[in-house]
Amino acid sequence: MTVNRDPQAVDQESVWDYPRPPVALLCDKRLVIIHRGITIADTHNAVRTLETSHPPTYYFPQADVLMSALRPAAGSSFCEWKGHARYFDAIIDGQVLAQVGWSYPTPTANFAILRDHIAFYAQPFDTCLVGGERVTPQPGGFYGGWITSDLSGPFKGVPGSQFW
Repeated sequence: MTVNRDPQAVDQESVWDYPRPPVALLCDKRLVIIHRGITIADTHNAVRTLETSHPPTYYFPQADVLMSALRPAAGSSFCEWKGHARYFDAIIDGQVLAQVGWSYPTPTANFAILRDHIAFYAQPFDTCLVGGERVTPQPGGFYGGWITSDLSGPFKGVPGSQFW
């Protein structure tokens, strides 16, 4: 299948240059999640996963997450690359955000760097920032990528992208 790439500026990464199988890399950009005025996560020590056609998914070290705002959620999933995921609800100022985060408690060897880290969907939160820039959530209900202006797509999750 041929996908027409979006135009790419000099200062952008194309998600079509990301690898498959995916990789996990350290990221020193400041990442912040705020909801209802409460900082849920704030780090300079994230891990980002990169996979062809997907914007990066960011994983926060648990030490930089307000763990008291999270509780284990029902359900699980399996990623052929990372292993079995468990989910978290966030409870912020009485509001429950169901299955808004996930982690890999026992990731595969290639993704061992994700142990003790949690990723979050951007959409449910008031503010998610990468390097001070507000992110756009990856399209589609399943994907957890964070889109910033330094990326070019198109991004998996848009209509018609099921078989990319």
